[in-house]
Parts: sequence; C-alpha cells; structure tokens
Amino acid sequence: MKKLSLLLLVSVPAFAHHGVASLGAVGFEGPGAPLETSSSATLPEGKWLIYTKLDIAKWKKYSFSDFPDQKDRSDFWMFGVGYGLKPWLSLYLFVPYNTKKELKEEGRHTFTSSDFGDISLMAVFGFKYDRGFKLVPKKESLEDMTDWHFTLYGGFSLPTGDANKRGYQGEFAPDMAGGFGKPTLNAGFTATKQLVNLPQLTFLFDTNYLRFFEHKYNTGDRYKFGDEFRVNTALAYRLYTSMERSLRFDLLMEANFLYLQKDKENGVKLDDTGGRVLYGTLGSRLYYRNASLGLGLKVPLWKDLNREEQQQGAEGKEKYRLILTFSTLF
Repeated sequence: MKKLSLLLLVSVPAFAHHGVASLGAVGFEGPGAPLETSSSATLPEGKWLIYTKLDIAKWKKYSFSDFPDQKDRSDFWMFGVGYGLKPWLSLYLFVPYNTKKELKEEGRHTFTSSDFGDISLMAVFGFKYDRGFKLVPKKESLEDMTDWHFTLYGGFSLPTGDANKRGYQGEFAPDMAGGFGKPTLNAGFTATKQLVNLPQLTFLFDTNYLRFFEHKYNTGDRYKFGDEFRVNTALAYRLYTSMERSLRFDLLMEANFLYLQKDKENGVKLDDTGGRVLYGTLGSRLYYRNASLGLGLKVPLWKDLNREEQQQGAEGKEKYRLILTFSTLF
C-alpha cells in the first residue's frame, strides 16, 4: 500500500547555550515520531521540508544573596530546510536564533542577548532490516513499515554566529554569545520499530555525540564548551487517525539522557560545569495534510551535576522547557 503522506518532524533539542539538530520523518500510516528523540525515517526523494521549532527554557531562581545574577529565560528558535536527495539520503540546513534573558544586580536590572547562532549542515543515511540489511526503498507497504528502520547521521556547524558578544557590563560571557567561534561536529544513530501486534505504538532509540573545539576570543581568553553525549528513547502512540480528513493525532512520551563534559577556560576545566541529566518529555503531535504541529513539556527528572549548587541556569536546573514545532512538506 502506498503511503498517504509524509511529514518531516525534526527534533532539535536546545540547551542552555546551544542547540543540536536531530532528524526523522513519519507518515499518516507510518511509525510515530516524538519531539526530542530522532526517528529513523528519511525524506521522500525530491521533496522539500520547511521546519520551525521553539524551545522555551524557564530557569529555577534562588536567593539573590547566593546568586546576585541569575538566568531567567531562554528562547531557542530553530529554522530548517531539508531535501530528499535519495529515498535513503536526506540533507538539512539549520539556522538557530536565540534570546537569553538574565536578572542582574539582585534583580534590579535585566540583560537580554538575542542573536543568530551558527548554521549547521546535516546528512541522514537510512537503512532497514528485512531478511538482511538494505537501503530504504522509494516506496514501502504498511507491512514494510513494521520492519526495523535505522539511520546514521552526521554533520557540522559553521562559525557564523557572533562568538564575541559581551555580557551586561561588557564582560567576557561566552554562554551569552550567539556562536562558538569554531565549527562543531555531530554524529548519531537511530533505531525505530513500529510494533506488529500493536501498529499504533512505535518504539524509538537515538544516540548522538557533539564535539566542540577551543576558540580564542577577542578578549584574549580561550574557551571550550564541554562535549555532549545523548541517549534518547521514546514511545509514540497513534491515538486518532482519519484518512478522509487527512488528520492524525499522536501521544508522545520520552526519556532524554544528557552527559555534559566540563567546559574549559584558558585550558583549565571549570568545576562548576557539566554533569548528567535525565529529562522526561510528555507531548503530542497533530498532523493535517502536509503539515505537522507538535507540543511538549520537558522537565528534569534526575541530575548529577558537578558542584550543582553553583550551576543556576545550567542544564538540569530548569523549571521546565516548553517545546513547540511546526513542519510542512512540499
């Protein structure tokens, strides 16, 4: 049976000072795709995708006697375009735009930094297992969709954002800058399985690694953000489908693990950075014709941060993250 429609659902997790692109696709009759965990589907050959995501992070506040300056809120926008070069090969371009708000001098003043970040380029190679490994074909039946599907993906960013943006009083503040000053490298693997006996339910697995490099800023300081390693799992349940209305509604549940290495400043590891965080994400996704709208709430369930008491405004110290996505295929 021919797929009725195919919609790309790109999950772009955006953390305290940067975002990372991960990818996936889904059809009305196909496996589900969550918000933060990558699916293993690729774009149809010759099709384009337009994608937008907003990740709003609201940070926990503490006593101003302990933290005279505190992160308040960060809005991470991601704009993307994708193209299906082959049924098994998709290419993507992402452009981030971030707004970060701080409370300064015991809350008497606010400081907001807004800027475009570093653009990133990604490629996704898709394959499946059906009595042996093979490339994703141009068309798949409903039965074929229940096979194990996999992707290998990778990419890099270019230092197009302003890495030398200063803080509230002109101080060196790399976490408030738009870019990293050097390219980054990203590589990952996904696995997706739509259950045979319960085709409304899809299991997804995704792991990826992000590598940063040291940059010398115009202040003379050298800074390297800690590398990141992620493991994500998810369940997507197709609650409602109407072929006549070209409508579908999914419920989503995810567990997102993040390991952050320590940042380095002038060659010295910063002890109050890095650690481990386990997030939980609950959400939903609505499909209508060639468009998709996703909404989710992400909260830290467990954390083991280095010098946690000093990490206000860091990953794992959020009140919540509100995630909204929109994508359309043409």
